Amino acid sequence: MPELPEVESARQVLMGALDRVIRGVDDNDEWVCRPHPPGEIARALVGGRLVAAHRRGKTMWCETAARDGTPGPHLGVHLGMGGRLVVSDGDGERGGGEPERPDRTPRKPEWDRFTIVFADGGTLRLFDKRRLGRVRLEPDLSVLGPDAETIGRDEFRTRVARSGAPVKARLLDQGVLAGVGNLLADEILWQAAVRPAAPADELDGPTLDRLHAAMGRAIASAIANGGVHTGEVIPFRHADASCPRCGARMTHGKVGGRTTWWCGREQG
Repeated sequence: MPELPEVESARQVLMGALDRVIRGVDDNDEWVCRPHPPGEIARALVGGRLVAAHRRGKTMWCETAARDGTPGPHLGVHLGMGGRLVVSDGDGERGGGEPERPDRTPRKPEWDRFTIVFADGGTLRLFDKRRLGRVRLEPDLSVLGPDAETIGRDEFRTRVARSGAPVKARLLDQGVLAGVGNLLADEILWQAAVRPAAPADELDGPTLDRLHAAMGRAIASAIANGGVHTGEVIPFRHADASCPRCGARMTHGKVGGRTTWWCGREQG
């Protein structure tokens, strides 16, 4: 599933769709565009422009402007489990989101679930084979905590340590901080050498600070290198693997309902 780094790559691609006049919108997929009936998003956007692209955690949205330049509705985009945004113009097309793999089935036109056509002939498409993405007007951001990339150390301490739930579950709670998914959580906890099942409210200040610093490093590295799959410990999340740092056996189990891998020695 796309996590913060993949969604940030999609947001950067989305920047290429800004300030281009919208000629048409295909919003006929009633599941992806729910609760809007076909044509409702199109009526709100055609003739206007996307003017700014934002992200909080795994959620993206665009500010829009109407034909006369007045502010329009926000356009929310969620990639779901495996979606990608693809923007085309005269220089070709660029995609961002879930990384493409050469072994995947070639893209089919029917997997483009939402399309904006610009007056210059280019397009913005939500490609989503599994049909789990979401496009809607005026997305509700009130349920999201601060963005994991930008949250400060003190606020991180307060939010994560507010509950006795396992620290991994706290990292995954999008209302605590937005953007950390299962792979990124394992990478953060491994980098900080913290036991995933440790009660969050029992972690001391230095340990929480170590987690915050590890989160910043893991996110920056994943954005720079193409996604969370590039993390240091991610290739070792499988049976019979050894910790790439100390050589101990990697261990796995369920923490917070999610499959979790950790170093049996340093995080035991």
